[in-house]
Amino acid sequence: MQNSEGAALHPLLKQQDIAAVFHKGENPSIDSYSAFFDNGHRQKTRLDAWLRERGINELTVLGLATDYCVKFTVLDALNLGYTVNVITDGCRGVNIQPQDSNLAFMEMAAAGATLYTLADWEETQV
Repeated sequence: MQNSEGAALHPLLKQQDIAAVFHKGENPSIDSYSAFFDNGHRQKTRLDAWLRERGINELTVLGLATDYCVKFTVLDALNLGYTVNVITDGCRGVNIQPQDSNLAFMEMAAAGATLYTLADWEETQV
């Protein structure tokens, strides 16, 4: 819920390193799983424009929930032309069905995302 403790950034985050925060899901009539669009792709957040203004074309994604927000953000990013890395052990799913997260990872990989554990991804950053 907006402006609640649950919506706040975690206090251990290095908030001085956060350049921008983008809000989604502000229309109560439309779900918004993706960080880029609402579920009907009728409204777009400022994220894509912000990234393009800065020449950013590769994203590393992790978070909650694998089978909803992470998946739809990754799929939209790929459709927008970004290179996308997903940190699998940095994601958690809702898993209404036990395999939902695994199926979401498979769908993201099939669409072109590269899946890494955090340790494997860190090795690529050297």
